[in-house]
Amino acid sequence: MTESTSNAATIDADEFAIQAQRILTELTANPDAQFRDGQLESIRDLVVGKKRVLVVQRTGWGKSAVYFVATRMLRATGTGPSLIISPLLALMRDQIAAAERAGVRAASLNSSNVTEWDTVLDDLRAGNLDVLLVSPERLNNPQFRDEVLPRLLAFLGLIVVDEAHCISDWGHDFRPDYRRIGHILAELPGNTPVLATTATANSRVVTDVAEQLGQHTTVVRGELARDSLRLGVLPGLDASARIAWLSSHLGDFTGSGIIYTLTVSAAEDITRILRDQGHEVRSYTGRTDAEERAELEQQLKDNRIKALVATSALGMGFDKPDLGFVIHIGAPASAVAYYQQVGRAGRATDSADVLLLPGAEDQEIWNYFATASMPSQTDANAVLQALAEADGPLSVARLETLVGTKRTRLQLLLKTLEVEDAVTKIKGGYISTGRGWTYDQERYEKVAAVRAAEAQAMLDYESTRECRMEFLIRQLDDPDPKPCGRCDNCAGAWWSAEISDENRQATAGTLHRIGLPIDPRSTWPSGMANIGVPLKGRIPAEELAAEGRAIARLSDLGQGQTLRSFLAPDAPDAEVPAQIGKWCLEVLGQWDWEIRPEVVVSVPSARRPATVRSLAANLASAGRLIDGGQLLQVHDHGTPDVNSAFRVKDLYDAFVVPPEVEEAVAGKAVLLVDDEVVSRWTMAIGARLLRQAGATAVLPFALALRA
Repeated sequence: MTESTSNAATIDADEFAIQAQRILTELTANPDAQFRDGQLESIRDLVVGKKRVLVVQRTGWGKSAVYFVATRMLRATGTGPSLIISPLLALMRDQIAAAERAGVRAASLNSSNVTEWDTVLDDLRAGNLDVLLVSPERLNNPQFRDEVLPRLLAFLGLIVVDEAHCISDWGHDFRPDYRRIGHILAELPGNTPVLATTATANSRVVTDVAEQLGQHTTVVRGELARDSLRLGVLPGLDASARIAWLSSHLGDFTGSGIIYTLTVSAAEDITRILRDQGHEVRSYTGRTDAEERAELEQQLKDNRIKALVATSALGMGFDKPDLGFVIHIGAPASAVAYYQQVGRAGRATDSADVLLLPGAEDQEIWNYFATASMPSQTDANAVLQALAEADGPLSVARLETLVGTKRTRLQLLLKTLEVEDAVTKIKGGYISTGRGWTYDQERYEKVAAVRAAEAQAMLDYESTRECRMEFLIRQLDDPDPKPCGRCDNCAGAWWSAEISDENRQATAGTLHRIGLPIDPRSTWPSGMANIGVPLKGRIPAEELAAEGRAIARLSDLGQGQTLRSFLAPDAPDAEVPAQIGKWCLEVLGQWDWEIRPEVVVSVPSARRPATVRSLAANLASAGRLIDGGQLLQVHDHGTPDVNSAFRVKDLYDAFVVPPEVEEAVAGKAVLLVDDEVVSRWTMAIGARLLRQAGATAVLPFALALRA
């Protein structure tokens, strides 16, 4: 990059402001753009003072402008690139787009672009990048930690810690991986500028984060009230009534928005019901792959859908300035977390609506997640003993079988043990450091007490008769809280609480209806050419699967319990029992397909061949369809426990369509069946092969969705 100045430290205040203003204009593409209070001062502290700065400002204030302008000015002095530690892929995508607008060359290393890492690292070494974005989890990737990070730290110009409240135990969204950042900062030269940013930190969190950043950290803190938001709470509805209300009134909300839920299954169920009732919505959860997330985010930004029904996976960093509304079906466990999520709305509009529909089950869900996130001495001892007795590193999957701890809890425990130096991650898995680990009862009791107080504050928010915005920003220790004059408590309810009988009946019917949709894959993972697979972009319409069906999720109550028992890893391979067969026919009978299938083809199964073949044969017989046989597997295709790019690589040439199957499917619609659907890539590849063989449509069908 080229700039007119050679050393920012020698520029007087006026010239510095002029150069910073020019870069801001390029960043925003707005010739009238002006710095907000605190922005230019923060940039000066970083570029000239080489300080450590913690910025606590409301969403939309422009924290990214600070680090991109600072990066441009630092790079002009000959410093190395900036390292931005950023928690979410959505945030990285938006930051890279913003960097390009500011003339900053940026790239990321994340789980969605594994195939591009070598190219990114080559560009970094060659000096072709101004900014590298990584997740906090990437800091402990063995290759990055051991090979890349030491060299990078030696010539960094700036470190940025985005969503810095995640560093603190007391923050509402503490993440163990963030605790590694403190070790990194301690190793930096004293004159390396550091910027930490957050919109959601109370005084306790601010103090904790500032201490971890180091002595003499400058804190820039502004008012947190959001004048554009109109807050409200609609209590007292059960689960079915909340969804019925949403279906009745979603169209009343201006523009497009986000509907937040507490669980993945709730997001998927609500999406299904709303779509059945004619609403253009999609689900967005931790199960949504990176490629789909990017596509869904863009659809929302372009107002091509009314809403994303999302878990907290859609949160920090998602940037749609004109987002019109945020609705919560179930309350987050913290008023601070709630403030952060509703802050997605109304950044660049005069008005945006925010409504909470709390549920009786909320506290039970909060307790579950709070318990799951806390480490256990018993679990830690079991992990450390298993590692000590092993001949080499153990993967998470292997540890799961040895210690009897569920995958999510085990992964959180391993992160805690890593940052506290009891285990380390190397290629192939985890090994013990031999240092042991002791449960810090006093610290975790204090954290639990803070969590309980946060949960009570959320309940108090639901029932308060005071201004809701004032209540929220008091939770964040805003220095000057005032009534907003807009919320339901200040100005009266601004929504209708009525629910039509039609919506009540339709919602109840859908909730109790058997069968779940299997959304087809629509886009190939990025970077496939880098690993030898010639697939890219959108899947062509002539190779695309149609929407499919499954009986239930394995995690569901009711049918899910029966399916989970039948399909358990240690259960025998057996023909589909009568009760499950009956459910299959119910699902097929209710399926509103555009094209009725004429042929049944099965996916070959190494684990449960009798189950899958009996399913295909029985469906063909009961539905008077042609049993077209099964695809031919020509080599092993691994497991679904890898990212999408490598899953597609494993599946790409694993199957072929035998001549007899090709003859059966030519010119016909096909029902493609399997026992379980996990990643949906097997169905995508199978559909592609069958469509290429002449099938007019391919409709996936499975007993269960693994969840």
